[in-house]
Amino acid sequence: QVQLVESGGGLVQAGGSLRLSCAASGLTFSNYAMGWFRQAPGKEREFVAAVSWRGSSYYADSVKGRFTISIDNAKNTVYLQMNSLKPEDTAVYYCAARAKGYSDSYYSLPKTGFRSWGQGTQVTVSS
Repeated sequence: QVQLVESGGGLVQAGGSLRLSCAASGLTFSNYAMGWFRQAPGKEREFVAAVSWRGSSYYADSVKGRFTISIDNAKNTVYLQMNSLKPEDTAVYYCAARAKGYSDSYYSLPKTGFRSWGQGTQVTVSS
């Protein structure tokens, strides 16, 4: 059973940085895409960043150049380093996992179909 536990959220001023962590268990990273999503009040959940089962990272345009996703295999942990934070980055951030399906291409960079989710961690950026 896949379990994901996020940590590292908090309150930060605009321009500041935070690092989110997602402790994963019950999966092998090479068989999964690992992603971060966020949901702001009154808005739908949106894709932020992910690492594919091939190890390629990809980002939403809104965070490209500011956020970095990484995986520490030894610690079974996925990180999201967030720099130059803006008030519009305020949201609950969720870690998610998607298993590579039989029909999935090895080169796919999925942004949908994530079925395992953490409980979320609040990030608030003040102006």
